[in-house]
Amino acid sequence: MPRDKSTTATVSPSPARTKRRRKKPEPDGMGETRTHSTVANPESRYLNRELSWLAFNERVLAEARDLRNPPLERLKYAAICGSNLDEFFMVRVAGIHRQIVAGVNTPGLDGLLPRETLALVRERTQGMLREIEKTTRKALKALMDEGVKLTRVADLGKRARASLREHYLAEIQPVLTPLVVDPSHPFPYLSNLSLNLAVLLRGASDGSPDFARVKVPVGVLPRVVVIGDALLMLEDVIAANIGDLFKGREVLAAHVFRVTRNTDYEFEEEEAEDLLATIEDGLRRRRFGAAVRLEVVRDTPVRLVAFLQERLRLAPEDIFLLEGPLGSADLMGLPIERPDLGFPPYAPAVPDLDGDEENGIFETLRRGDVLLHHPYDGFANILNFLEEASRDPQVLAIKQTLYRTGDDPRLLAALRTAAENGKQVVALIELKARFDEQRNISWARKLERAGAHVVYGMAGLKTHAKVTLIVRREEGGLRRYVHIGTGNYNPKTARLYTDLSLLSADPELGTDVAELFNHLTGYAAAEYTHLLVAPDTARNGLEALLERESEHARAGHDAWARIKVNSLTDPAMIEALYAAAGAGVRIDLIIRGVCCLRPGVPGLSETVRVRSLLGRYLEHARVYAFGNGGHPEVYFGSADWMSRNLDRRVEVIAPVLDDTHRDQFLDILETEWTDHRGSWELCLDGEYEKLPGDDSAQQTFALARHPAQSPPV
Repeated sequence: MPRDKSTTATVSPSPARTKRRRKKPEPDGMGETRTHSTVANPESRYLNRELSWLAFNERVLAEARDLRNPPLERLKYAAICGSNLDEFFMVRVAGIHRQIVAGVNTPGLDGLLPRETLALVRERTQGMLREIEKTTRKALKALMDEGVKLTRVADLGKRARASLREHYLAEIQPVLTPLVVDPSHPFPYLSNLSLNLAVLLRGASDGSPDFARVKVPVGVLPRVVVIGDALLMLEDVIAANIGDLFKGREVLAAHVFRVTRNTDYEFEEEEAEDLLATIEDGLRRRRFGAAVRLEVVRDTPVRLVAFLQERLRLAPEDIFLLEGPLGSADLMGLPIERPDLGFPPYAPAVPDLDGDEENGIFETLRRGDVLLHHPYDGFANILNFLEEASRDPQVLAIKQTLYRTGDDPRLLAALRTAAENGKQVVALIELKARFDEQRNISWARKLERAGAHVVYGMAGLKTHAKVTLIVRREEGGLRRYVHIGTGNYNPKTARLYTDLSLLSADPELGTDVAELFNHLTGYAAAEYTHLLVAPDTARNGLEALLERESEHARAGHDAWARIKVNSLTDPAMIEALYAAAGAGVRIDLIIRGVCCLRPGVPGLSETVRVRSLLGRYLEHARVYAFGNGGHPEVYFGSADWMSRNLDRRVEVIAPVLDDTHRDQFLDILETEWTDHRGSWELCLDGEYEKLPGDDSAQQTFALARHPAQSPPV
């Protein structure tokens, strides 16, 4: 019998699952095979969003422990965990602090008050940071066992010390600035994620030490100093020579510490006359957000920790005592030229889409759509598409949305060339892409100088869609060509993320995309034949597709949905999935990161299964497939199932109209669902359990392009 939407099902996990102990590491070196639970309230229909995010980071950390991964890759996974946790504190934890300060006393969907969530997060992140540094040290030890010379200043020989001293005086000391704190020198501003040395100096006649701060200039200088074949941490080199900065004073000690600040600044768009100037002002203000975390090395004196805590206005629970190295994210790019210590190199396939000499790729697309699966298919095809359009005298206009672009010069050069060649170039650049704002501002100015029309998005919305429209004059009239993707126009991340791209000359898709750009640039009302566009039609369209499956199930037909997104947190979409499950629809969800839906709950979600897929490449594609009574329909696009994506962003979801490509999408989803190498299953008790085995979807896709290459994972 279908479940009445108005009833509330019991969602307490079974006692047996609740009391289940975490498994020990498997003997094959896979690391932990279960995460902590994401259940914060046993009576809630929803998993806790913050705990779910931390469970995702635990899964990434398991890859750092997995001895099947090469040592350099294990270090990178640990660095990714550190980087993820940095952003978690800067945004999510900062947001909880802001709720508490605002006096929010309303429980969230999981039944917890903000202060209760903060207590759980503080407890869980204390252990996680210790695990990250422990795993980082093990990875560094594995590299040393393979001959990589990671060392400390104290362990260098006489000749190496002399070389280091020369390097320090010439390249490092001129960049350093010692700042003493005393009545005439106030406590200095400590920038977000900055690595610092707290220096204790012999003080006045009463014997009390003075405090000085020296910023470790990571970013200005590399975190790792190379002397011969030896690699040393920059902070260790500075600490070993710290006396040079305080001549005439006795240095008692130097201790490393690191500060994390709130960067979750909201831009006041509605009142802004100049959005670009408003964003730039907001970026300056973001630098001075309140501190939310202090990391210090464990041997730091208690009095010094208390001094820093007081000046930064932090609670004791926000202090993290660690062994180091602090700031593990900086270890992502160690200068180690040892290909044997990382994943085997993999060269993406570059399908030949050139067509004839005169019409090139446009002739190919007139014969049929082209589907690309990155990074197994190279992103070079997308760049070639844009470059050919920028040079082709028959191309009249190029319109493109840009969210995260990276630093690759080809994309910018193609758009500038098109504008300089007199084509109508429209670049909708999202200035509010978090942490990429400054880069996007720079791109906007360069394109404006080249003569392109630059649009900064819509007030109150982020434009997250990945769409390009090219208008070309051909025999018989104008023809539109489109690219719709799940990933950014960023050649660097296209080598690291799995995404899907569709190149098409379908007239109806072209008309829909033209409607979209008219809406974005001129606020014109838009009507779409095929596209689902957030915030206008995507939510209703997706809910209607799920309801259609429910109708098939109620009629006794086989009904199913298989959804792949990065995150599932939107309450309405979760309720729509619960309703479909109640009607008997079989639902398989591949959710890489945060999932607030509780699978397998009797009377609520018995037909729902949830898995998370990790691997060498970051799973980033969004695909939505529905059984449709034996005639499957598949959609893909840029939208996760989060409230921000469906209500506060411009997102594009497109149908797969070609039968062959539809079958390819379904094959991709099936291959990923049967992956065991990087898959985790979300259990009824809120824990994720690692699936055993070595069958890798990513390896299957890679070897399908290059059977003779070494396995990439």
